[in-house]
Amino acid sequence: MNDTPGWASPGSAPSEGQPDGQPSGPDHAVPRPSEPSDQQSDQQSADNPAGPDKWSKQQPPAGQWSAPGTPGVPGQQPAGGPQQWGGPAVPPGRGPGWGGGWNAPPAAAKPGVIPLRPLGVGEILDGAVSTMRAHWRTVLGFSLTVAVITEIVAILLQGLVLNSDASTAVLEDPDATLSELSGALADVMRDTGILLLLSLLATFVVTALLTMVTSRAVLGKPVTIGEAWRDARPQVPRLLGLTFLLPLLAAGIVAVGTLPGVLVALAGASEGGATLAILGGLAALVVAIWLLVRFSLSSPALMLEKQTVRKSLARSAKLVRGSWWRVFGIQLLAAILVNIVVSIIVIPFSILAGAVSGDGMSGFLEASGNAGWTFLIITGIGSVVGSMLAFPITAGVSVLLYIDLRIRREALDLELTRAAGIQQSGPGTTGRRPGS
Repeated sequence: MNDTPGWASPGSAPSEGQPDGQPSGPDHAVPRPSEPSDQQSDQQSADNPAGPDKWSKQQPPAGQWSAPGTPGVPGQQPAGGPQQWGGPAVPPGRGPGWGGGWNAPPAAAKPGVIPLRPLGVGEILDGAVSTMRAHWRTVLGFSLTVAVITEIVAILLQGLVLNSDASTAVLEDPDATLSELSGALADVMRDTGILLLLSLLATFVVTALLTMVTSRAVLGKPVTIGEAWRDARPQVPRLLGLTFLLPLLAAGIVAVGTLPGVLVALAGASEGGATLAILGGLAALVVAIWLLVRFSLSSPALMLEKQTVRKSLARSAKLVRGSWWRVFGIQLLAAILVNIVVSIIVIPFSILAGAVSGDGMSGFLEASGNAGWTFLIITGIGSVVGSMLAFPITAGVSVLLYIDLRIRREALDLELTRAAGIQQSGPGTTGRRPGS
């Protein structure tokens, strides 16, 4: 993968000796007027005293021009049909391509998990799954390691540190005072924030390595965990900062949106303040989602282009501009599919954990005692399996979206074709879709 941010789309220069703006080629040949008769010549000489007509009177006989690229005797049509202008004759048994006289362009090169052309939604999702299948030892082995370590830490935190049963009991108590509810809510938010921070760390580590694996899979090149780590290591500190910057940015925007309502509530108008806080929070949430989608491709830009955090954010914003709804839709669809798969895996483990612990779902809240630990461990196993499958798909969709937008905007498919060692025979070898 090249470290430069982009390549200009190759243009077409006018033919040698052909003025700019003048169409060239057999499809735009200048028509040859028919030979004028003697009466017309005399009439033209009378009407045009400046001089005789500039067309030579020694014109070749009509019907002796053969189509370019069509072998045969001049003036005769090739066997099998009329002349085809602008390209070679269609071989027998094959239908015409574009325009009735052009053969269809060759298929796009596919050295790896995706064809090197603009991608559809299904091809992006299939490419992420194909990467996991083609490099399953590297992808699943690394994802499993990160998921196991993350879940062990989460279970220990929930079982030993984040004992939220007291806070939950206060929140469920209808007679609790405002100060007690505020304290309990703060404890729950603290516990949730710690678990979210742990999840962000796991996502950061997985994104760093799987981005490199997916970029190699696009070119059809094998990669080991060691090779992926060597490629990703120089950018790891910057990616760590970017991983925490985006959630903090979203949280800050939501906090600013709810702040006026909170201030009004503290001033004494509790109902009006609550309403204002809710409306302001919803408006701020919309802005936060818009920014997160706009910057959602900053991680692959930072890793593959070796950019700084600031430049990777600007790079993502440039690529997403004009395609926000498409990027949002694909990422939302991928998130829904991943959550469905994870839920199918996790829910049976949760039911089994409730049956084994003997306390049902209450075992999740009882973090002390045998029943609580049993529930946490069994549900943790389900979470490990789900995360092992979710991490590669999420990271793969992000990287392939980045590559797709660069193919559409910057003709990255040409550079990828050269990097894959595929010989190009001429324009259109990569099979790009017209108008994409």
